[in-house]
Amino acid sequence: MKIMPPLPPFVFRFSVRVAALAATAVVAWAHSDDPGDNPPGFFEPIAYGLPDSRVTIREEGAMRIIESNAIPNHETGPFPNPGNPNSIRAQSIHYEVPLHPTEASMFTEAGHMIFGVAINGVSFDPATAEFWRRDFRSIWNEEAIYKGRGQLGMDWSNAHVQPTGAYHYHSIPIGLIKQLHAESSMVLVGWAADGFPIYGPLAYQDAGNARSPLTKMRSSYRLKSGSRPGGESGPGGTYDGKYTPDYEYIAGSGDLDEANGRHGVTAEFPGGIYYYVTTAEFPFVARKYRGTPDNSFRHGPPGGGPGGPGGPGGPGGPRPGGPGRFGPPPGFPPPPPI
Repeated sequence: MKIMPPLPPFVFRFSVRVAALAATAVVAWAHSDDPGDNPPGFFEPIAYGLPDSRVTIREEGAMRIIESNAIPNHETGPFPNPGNPNSIRAQSIHYEVPLHPTEASMFTEAGHMIFGVAINGVSFDPATAEFWRRDFRSIWNEEAIYKGRGQLGMDWSNAHVQPTGAYHYHSIPIGLIKQLHAESSMVLVGWAADGFPIYGPLAYQDAGNARSPLTKMRSSYRLKSGSRPGGESGPGGTYDGKYTPDYEYIAGSGDLDEANGRHGVTAEFPGGIYYYVTTAEFPFVARKYRGTPDNSFRHGPPGGGPGGPGGPGGPGGPRPGGPGRFGPPPGFPPPPPI
């Protein structure tokens, strides 16, 4: 399929203040036990102070430049919380992606690179720094979403915070999509490090027909059958999604390829393009690139992430829920459907 060039150059400047709150307020969530106040599982907003969300997206030569302070433009969960001891802090983010991305001859493993950046300047960083036996050289990397629930103190937008204060997404950026009032739309949510666009979970049923119905895209990954190796070779136990290698790609079992993407038309690319999809099931955010990622998205050694080996608590940091892992914070419901 012919890849069309992006839309005409634009500059996107975002400075958001949450309506009806103080100038620097963002929203945390606190549950009301009064059934008259809200339906079960609803978390009402409570203001607390953060800097304004700021992001600039511009085009220079053959590159799209994204700079931001990584402060989300939507409500977040409370940080720190019992599963994540870190507070959200402004960052100085500079990413570059090609305006005219090209597909490589083979997929490239993302590993522990930052996969991409949302249009609000918050990173998509799907891998975690939590490993079996805390060995970041191991293949047994723990997943941030396990049995349908966010781990490591994740909030309802499938995000949490690094020791550096960097708020980042591990799956569908629910808060951003709701902020855009695009829950029922095929919505551009960001750009991958290789320059290809990232969309929310909805896409056209017929990839080449923008008049076809929108449907929630299905990943082509499934849990392996049987049990993991035990002893010195692995953590043992049934493949249940706790670790990244618990999953395998089965071509044709879903709507998407092994990079959680497909070719098709979108509002931004009516002539068609390769694009990634964020999904409610593994891999949530792609773990492979269709093109060549830009080096501006690299950070730290494997397993390090922005905070280095050791996960949300940092090396030797606090680890509620037991050694090497964090439990979900008490009272946190699953993310709302989208």
